[in-house]
Amino acid sequence: MKKSLWILAVFTLLTFGFTAQESRTITGTVTAKSDGNAIPGVSIIIKGTQNGTSTDVNGFYSITSTPGRTLVFSYIGYVTKEVKIGNSAILNISLEEDVQSLQEVVVTGYSISRRSKKDFAAAEESKAMAYAPAQDYQRPQWNTEEYDAIEENIFREALKNPLSTFSIDVDAASYSNIRRFINNGQRPPIDAVRIEELVNYFDYDYDQPKGEDPFAIHTEISTAPWNNKHKLVHIGLQGKTIPTDQLPPSNLVFLIDVSGSMDEPNKLPLLKSSFKMLVEQLRPQDHIAMVVYAGAAGLVLEPTAGNDKRKILDALDQLQAGGSTAGGAGINLAYAIAKQHFKKEGNNRVILATDGDFNIGESSNASMERLIEEKRKDGIFLTVLGFGMGNYKDSKMEILADKGNGNYAYIDNITEARKVLVNEFGGTLFTIAKDVKLQIEFNPAKVKAYRLIGYENRMLKNEDFNNDKKDAGDLGSGHTVTALYEIIPVGVESEFFKIDDLKYQNTKVDPKAEKSKELMTIKFRYKKPDGDVSKLIVHPLIDANTILAKTSDNFRWSASVAAFGMLLRDSEYIKNFNYDAVVQMAQHARGEDKEGYRIEFINMVKSFGAVASRK
Repeated sequence: MKKSLWILAVFTLLTFGFTAQESRTITGTVTAKSDGNAIPGVSIIIKGTQNGTSTDVNGFYSITSTPGRTLVFSYIGYVTKEVKIGNSAILNISLEEDVQSLQEVVVTGYSISRRSKKDFAAAEESKAMAYAPAQDYQRPQWNTEEYDAIEENIFREALKNPLSTFSIDVDAASYSNIRRFINNGQRPPIDAVRIEELVNYFDYDYDQPKGEDPFAIHTEISTAPWNNKHKLVHIGLQGKTIPTDQLPPSNLVFLIDVSGSMDEPNKLPLLKSSFKMLVEQLRPQDHIAMVVYAGAAGLVLEPTAGNDKRKILDALDQLQAGGSTAGGAGINLAYAIAKQHFKKEGNNRVILATDGDFNIGESSNASMERLIEEKRKDGIFLTVLGFGMGNYKDSKMEILADKGNGNYAYIDNITEARKVLVNEFGGTLFTIAKDVKLQIEFNPAKVKAYRLIGYENRMLKNEDFNNDKKDAGDLGSGHTVTALYEIIPVGVESEFFKIDDLKYQNTKVDPKAEKSKELMTIKFRYKKPDGDVSKLIVHPLIDANTILAKTSDNFRWSASVAAFGMLLRDSEYIKNFNYDAVVQMAQHARGEDKEGYRIEFINMVKSFGAVASRK
């Protein structure tokens, strides 16, 4: 009897002990101790794990853990705080500012480490001073990252070069990549800064399309913030948002790099966590296959229905890194699987996740370009997700996305994965218009010269605009695309545009142009996702002489982001502008900012500007 009671007592204790350790949801808000304001974007991790979350625009967070574990709250410019979980399900936190050690912060994924001034100086003793400006930061010697060279667009004369033609770009990889550099205390390489991708990282408050076309066109013009003699033209496209339950069924093939170079915390482990979030968005009508590649390529998951999530997640959990990188073999196999299970009138797409460091088989940029151009003929789209640093091959990833009817994002942390694969699920994976091109004809009676800001690697020949065989960018559900032109009005003398008169010919302006109020005519061409013939849309623009202060948040926000990009690129066209001016303009154009992406940008510019101003 005594023995039975003893066993019962032990069982009861174990039961209570187990119950006490059951996972539960902890919620709360994170505020600044100095003023009580909410802090969006704070990283919160369960100490000793890679599980975490971040605060939303209102400083709110929610995380599942067990009592007794420790939560680590960290954010650049604030002292990291560790708090042990007690019995309460609500845990509100206030963080103290740490201005003096701001330059000592090193951010990697969720973790933030701080070093003493003594340690920091020792680590940086090769530099002239411990707190070197961002421009003086040097990348590690082992860094083999690759970026295509970008030559900034110059001013062109409207009279002799009236047409400007380019492909849209919905990619946003450059923004999250330069954020990674800045958070790691480095100035981004100039060629890593693609201004159009910085601008297009953000959503804009454009009205949804009302007609039969899958996107709406919005234009605005005012003074260029960085040069009051010049004008800035804002062109915005808003893709039609299709509710998730109305999207066509998906035939997706996950193509995952499991080579040895992926064996780092911010590569394969982050990749697996990112894909798990995507799996949670899948519907029963969607089917997923999984191909991996290292020294060779192999199919590790046959096409599986989206509601069989456990099977898909188990396949992800079993992935391990090791071996060389046969990227070409992986691409061939993934496209073969996608073609074999092709869904007519569905969404057929390969999702490639890699650091881009292909080293056996077809691996050069040229050979990869030819390979992917051949594959896109089967009506299969491509999404490229980049991970990692040190050996990151941005140039290869961009080529694959550009040539494969695809899009390209860089995942530097789990918050970015959530943005790309959850918040922008439709835009990332569902194409509503392909081969979208723009051609602008400037009225030389109004415009002396113009330059397109960014899109340097998306420029097209003028004759390509009407050529339906010429590939261009694709637009996803709910996506916005923004382009900016800086123009020099007729009669304005500018240091950036001085050309002598021609000796042997004289080009005259049509009298009709002199009488017209139009500044330019914007032409668009696009095809349906399964179409081969493009449709033309024409949109003239008249200058209403709106002052900068009266422009929309969309206009001023895009201008502030473009200005930041030009500063990072040391552009000759923004000599009289600085980081403080960027912050001021962005703060007044932040708008609703539901997800907190814009306040994150403002804080990043503040932090980087504080370091850059020390030179």
